[in-house]
Amino acid sequence: MKPTIEYIEKKFGEFNHLIFDDRLPLLPIQLSNAKSFLGMLVYKKRRKPFGRVEKYDFRLRISTRMDLPEAEVEDTIIHEMIHYYIDFNGIKDTSAHGQVFRQMMNDINMRFGRHITITHKSTPEQRQQLVDTRKRWHVVAVVKFHDGRTGIKVLPRIRQRIITYCNLILTSKEIKDVELYMSNDPYFNAYPVSSALKVHIVEPIEFESHLLDKLEI
Repeated sequence: MKPTIEYIEKKFGEFNHLIFDDRLPLLPIQLSNAKSFLGMLVYKKRRKPFGRVEKYDFRLRISTRMDLPEAEVEDTIIHEMIHYYIDFNGIKDTSAHGQVFRQMMNDINMRFGRHITITHKSTPEQRQQLVDTRKRWHVVAVVKFHDGRTGIKVLPRIRQRIITYCNLILTSKEIKDVELYMSNDPYFNAYPVSSALKVHIVEPIEFESHLLDKLEI
């Protein structure tokens, strides 16, 4: 399912009453198209007297980019409500998902049969749902390191930028070789097109099957 603001507000009210004893004020709900997270609590900070930092202007962002089971959407909302409870009440924790968060999470999972986890970022499988499946030609650089690692880089289809990228990256002592291919496999649509020197480290078994119909440059 892809939740609406009305649905999230309804679930917020239900869980606030059931789990948090109605101690959390309703906060603005924002829908997001993000693929890197499922839910996120955002807020502003201001410094108070004696060096105390106050958090305010809380907002809850829920990504609707993925079609998820309802139970997972509910767990995402509760996950962010735990953050909200801790931050709204100024409770100190050892980290973002520290001892206080984990204790609350484990208690809620046990009492209410939930499956809340520490991280609510999207999984590789979920992100795979978002890959553009249209066929389009890409210049794919397979970068091989001396230590055995392999990286993928999708380059702009501009001759001079391709040459410049290869010349620059081969100056690094870490780089063993660069192989260039043309491929129209939709797998490579998921990679950003750029001539920056950053390389995406991947296992060869992950991408080699997508280069079966490649054209070597």
